[in-house]
Amino acid sequence: MTEEILIAGFGGQGVLFLGQIFAHIGMKKGYNVSWLPSYGPEMRGGTANCSVIISNDMIGSPVVFNPDTLFVLNKPSLEKFEASVKKDGLMLINSSLVDIKAKREDIKTYYIAATEIASKLGSVRVANIVMLGAYLRLKEMFSTSEAKEVLKEFSKTEQIYNLNCRALEEGFECISRRG
Repeated sequence: MTEEILIAGFGGQGVLFLGQIFAHIGMKKGYNVSWLPSYGPEMRGGTANCSVIISNDMIGSPVVFNPDTLFVLNKPSLEKFEASVKKDGLMLINSSLVDIKAKREDIKTYYIAATEIASKLGSVRVANIVMLGAYLRLKEMFSTSEAKEVLKEFSKTEQIYNLNCRALEEGFECISRRG
């Protein structure tokens, strides 16, 4: 089993943080993992992406060129990375910030109003965690309890942890409501 993930968006959207969460969940489950951040010089507001590989096997290179899963947090990321997703792969798009549709028909694409959901929870900063919840529902690679365990380690306060858990659950449930 190998899962290659590419997360892309603007700096400040939690692209690198989401990658760290994936890497830590994978490590806790005993997988080999790699986490490779890439961002422009203007951290907040500049482009950022993150490659994550989770595998039973040794990982030869940390760079993800053809992801199994692509997280698209903004429009420029869709335009730049859509073509790279493996055939029959998964693409999760933050439809709150991406006003165009994907062109590919040979992959599974889900539109999640992550920023809108996060805003209703009280902070747009958890849109990335909403996306994580949707992924957990679709891939069933990790459980929400495993994700919550890692989120607890990364949350500075109980309030932040609770907000992250609500965001995770909302993302998970938004896929359930779609059928």
